[in-house]
Amino acid sequence: MRAIGRLFHSTAYAVVALVLLLAAAPLHATSTFSDLVGQVPVGTVQDGAALQAPYLTWGGDVATFMANGGVTTQPDSIYGKLGLAVNMVSGDDFVAQVQRYLKGESPFLRGTIRMIGMASEVLSQDPRTEPVMFLQLTWSAGDHLVSRGTLRTLSDLKGKKIVLQRGGPHVGMLDDVLRAARLSWSDVDVVWVDDLTGPGGAAARFRNDPSVAACLVISPDMFALTGGLNERGSGKDGTVQDARVLVSTAQMSRSIGDVYAVRKDYFEAHRDQVERFASGYLKASEELVALRRAFEQGGSAEYRKVLQMAQEIFGKEVLPTLDEDAHGLIADASFVGLPGNVSFFTDAGNLSGFGPKSEAALRLAVERGFARSPGKISNANLDYAKLAALGSIQAPVASAPTARFAELRPTDLFPDDPVQRAAAADNTILSFTVNFEPNQSEFSAAQYGNEFQRAVEAASTFGNAVVAIGGHADPTLMLRYLVESGMAKGILTRSGSSGNYQYELNGSSFDLADPDRVHQTVRAGTFSGGVQNDPMQTLQALEQLSQDRAEAVKKAIVEYANAKGYRLDDSQIQPVGVGAREPVVARPSTQQEAYQNMRVEFRLMRVPVEAISAGDFDF
Repeated sequence: MRAIGRLFHSTAYAVVALVLLLAAAPLHATSTFSDLVGQVPVGTVQDGAALQAPYLTWGGDVATFMANGGVTTQPDSIYGKLGLAVNMVSGDDFVAQVQRYLKGESPFLRGTIRMIGMASEVLSQDPRTEPVMFLQLTWSAGDHLVSRGTLRTLSDLKGKKIVLQRGGPHVGMLDDVLRAARLSWSDVDVVWVDDLTGPGGAAARFRNDPSVAACLVISPDMFALTGGLNERGSGKDGTVQDARVLVSTAQMSRSIGDVYAVRKDYFEAHRDQVERFASGYLKASEELVALRRAFEQGGSAEYRKVLQMAQEIFGKEVLPTLDEDAHGLIADASFVGLPGNVSFFTDAGNLSGFGPKSEAALRLAVERGFARSPGKISNANLDYAKLAALGSIQAPVASAPTARFAELRPTDLFPDDPVQRAAAADNTILSFTVNFEPNQSEFSAAQYGNEFQRAVEAASTFGNAVVAIGGHADPTLMLRYLVESGMAKGILTRSGSSGNYQYELNGSSFDLADPDRVHQTVRAGTFSGGVQNDPMQTLQALEQLSQDRAEAVKKAIVEYANAKGYRLDDSQIQPVGVGAREPVVARPSTQQEAYQNMRVEFRLMRVPVEAISAGDFDF
């Protein structure tokens, strides 16, 4: 996970002007993106002139400045050596950026994947301006869904008021959240606000309206509401009592992607220039990541020069300080580099790749009313070996997925201790269960394909979270042996009538419906030795059975992903045999109640930073 800078995040500034222009749009916008852009005659990009390339106020664009040597190309810069002449211009006003693109003032369009999707209908009306996506810069690690303490997981959003700004990247983030929780937009009550931040922003509405259960915000507002990514608001120092981050792009690391697209006519006529632009950016991002690492490990004078350049271009009002603000902006950007671009644009099995992400962006544009019909977004299908050679890029073109996640202790995911269990619940982003039959050991895709698909999609979108698979068993047999053995030993007594028995252990009340105490006393051997059927051995057998089932489910998911051709880091899927520690019905009285305990639970969970192997590039 990347550090969260205290500066306004990327996507925040990137869409300020767009959001202001969309401020009058309701849930299903009466003004489409076409209405906002207006009638713009399509012009031709002039040959021979310096390329006009838009940038956004985002850490990923600092690499473009590095490649260019500033806002204009310097002869000794990466772009200069590649024979390019580029003038960088602000593209934070996305509607104006689209207008310049249509007129032919710039062949490039800079935005998030969903911003390109929102504009796609307009861009595709003339075949010359159909967008061809050719470069991914970064994924966001600095956007957050903050909720009140009454919400525990994403499923709790159903029926709740959620506040977010119109038209910005948080619309797409909420769409990802709802899809992960298997909710629709009609399942929540969306409260739209006009501004990114400040008195008219989502954080202010959340703070001032107790009926609002959650809001989507950028890092500074998240800190102001909660006190930190892993903190709860205390009500002091401006924080909101018990407010917490329900989920963040720190875990949901494949939600908001920053990209460049190019006009189709320009790409077909000047493919070599587009290749050099992409290659130079990837080379610069490689150098920037290395400098950032050196800075974080002990300081780098060269990196401070880059921070100063960013401050000069973005302005001191945006980046007041270098070490916190400028570095924080870059730290919120998870660079994908050459390996990430190869994965995004060429890996058909990447569920967070070009195909699924562009399709989702086009769908969202229509569903939320920014387009009457979906436009088109094409894949440039660049030759990445050629790009690597052009820019002398060090990263390998072909990178196989590596095991990024350390094997966590089972008690980290499904703890024995009730206090630790509460902490694990706080780290649970989403959970869902599937039930099975007694003695079932096979889990086929034919029967559980929907659940397997959901788990694989969650693993892809929530790239920095673990999918824990907990195998659960029914305690009925163990409880029967406990009673038989305890009464045979004379330590357990029973009163009452059948179906309503009350028990005492050594003269004190003993509740069979208290799984923690039952588990503790059985494991201590308290009930062993009374009869041949030892409840402790039964407990151990249930734990092994549930472990075997959890591992069988993981194996089935991996086989399902392989059969579908999906890219999956199977270290992200971690099986745990929970045994009978967390029954749905602690003391079953019917077979139907016992069946409820026979289940596999999927938990999408936050994990400590040290449990994830951090690479230079996030792909």
